[in-house]
Amino acid sequence: MKLRKVFLIVLGLIGVVLGAIGAVLPMMPAFPFLMLAAFCFARSSERLDRWFKGTKLYKNHLEDYVAGRGMTWKTKIRVMITITLLMSIGFFMMGRRGILIGCVVLACVWVFHILYFCFGVKTIRTEARTD
Repeated sequence: MKLRKVFLIVLGLIGVVLGAIGAVLPMMPAFPFLMLAAFCFARSSERLDRWFKGTKLYKNHLEDYVAGRGMTWKTKIRVMITITLLMSIGFFMMGRRGILIGCVVLACVWVFHILYFCFGVKTIRTEARTD
C-alpha cells in the first residue's frame, strides 16, 4: 500500500468519525467532514467508497448534494455558522497581529462562502428528500 493511499484512508476515517459526531451535535456540521471522507475514499479505496456510499450518514447528509439536488436550509445554516466561527478565529488572530491583508483576504473568502451557500447551492425541502 502506498503512503498516499494510507494517508487518504486515515483522513477519510477521521472525516467519518467527525461527521458522525456532527450529525449528533447541534453546533458541529456533518457535511464538510463527510465530504472529506467521500473525497478521500473515492481516491484511495473502491471498497471503502462503496461502503461509505451505502451508509445512512452519506445518504442523509451528502447524497442529495452529490447528485446535484442541493441541500436543506438546516444543513446550509449549520455549514455557514461553522465557517463563520472558524474564520472569525483566524480573523481575530490576524487582526491582533496587524496583518491587514490577511484579514481582507479572509473576509472576501467568508463572503464568497456565504454567497455560494445562499445562492449557488440549490435549496431542497426536508420532506422532498429521498431516504
